[in-house]
Amino acid sequence: MSTIYTALSQCVIRNVGAPTVADIIIYTAVSLCAIGIASSVILYFVARKFRVEEDPRIDRVEELLPGANCGGCGQPGCRGLAEAIVKANSLEGFTCPVGGASTMSGIATVLGLEIDTRLPRIAVARCNGDADRRPRSSHYDGYASCAVVHALYRGETDCPFGCLGLGDCARSCLFNALDMSAGGLPVISEEACLACGACVQACPRKIIELRDKGPKSRRVFVGCMNRDRGASPRKACGAACLGCGKCVKECSFEAIVIENNLAYIDPRKCKLCRKCVSSCPTGAINEVNFPPRKVALETMKFEPEN
Repeated sequence: MSTIYTALSQCVIRNVGAPTVADIIIYTAVSLCAIGIASSVILYFVARKFRVEEDPRIDRVEELLPGANCGGCGQPGCRGLAEAIVKANSLEGFTCPVGGASTMSGIATVLGLEIDTRLPRIAVARCNGDADRRPRSSHYDGYASCAVVHALYRGETDCPFGCLGLGDCARSCLFNALDMSAGGLPVISEEACLACGACVQACPRKIIELRDKGPKSRRVFVGCMNRDRGASPRKACGAACLGCGKCVKECSFEAIVIENNLAYIDPRKCKLCRKCVSSCPTGAINEVNFPPRKVALETMKFEPEN
């Protein structure tokens, strides 16, 4: 009898007390909804308790920026620049290379600040060592990247400072302002370059520099980065700076200095007289966007025929 009673009791429990599949689904759904509601309430009060008030001017400044997020301003994107400007409450030291002066002027108007007037700049490649002036001494057969070649060895020429010619700078430019010439050097577009600085960061040899465009986009700069002394620069490249100092002596405005056997022209002091260009024995100094030089015509003397 006890065995029969036990069996009947188990049947009743299974038929009456055991939850069905539908019950399990309902209980699960209700439990999840309750947990979600409770979590939402907790998160709401936590967010209100620890919320950080954000200056609404940041959104207004960000709307004025072009949204390129190129990093040329030195900040992590346009939002970062907007936050930095509003936090500093000043435009000194800040610039947007993509938007230019008009964008900064609009930001100054919105924030009631004075605009930081900065001369427009452009990227310049400080290397004249094309294929004709800097002959190859080896051949690289590998992944086409300046960074890779620079990490492996000096490159295909004997100049350890010159352009490697594999186009890392051109690939880094978001505005298609750089192309590699047939001679293996970067060609920078006057119209397309916005001086964002991406090519400067991409070049492992650091031959690209951001310089003032200059009046009428005219510039004078040394197209060489070779800091070796002695005869090795001239042997490696026919257009290398020799650090001879002739340009320094020729300059009347103290715009040129010799540092680490290399001449450098300060764009803020240079008066664009171009006397240094004529004095350089290797033609290492570049003059950009100048009209052709006037050629002095020698007086021709004719002897009368006999």
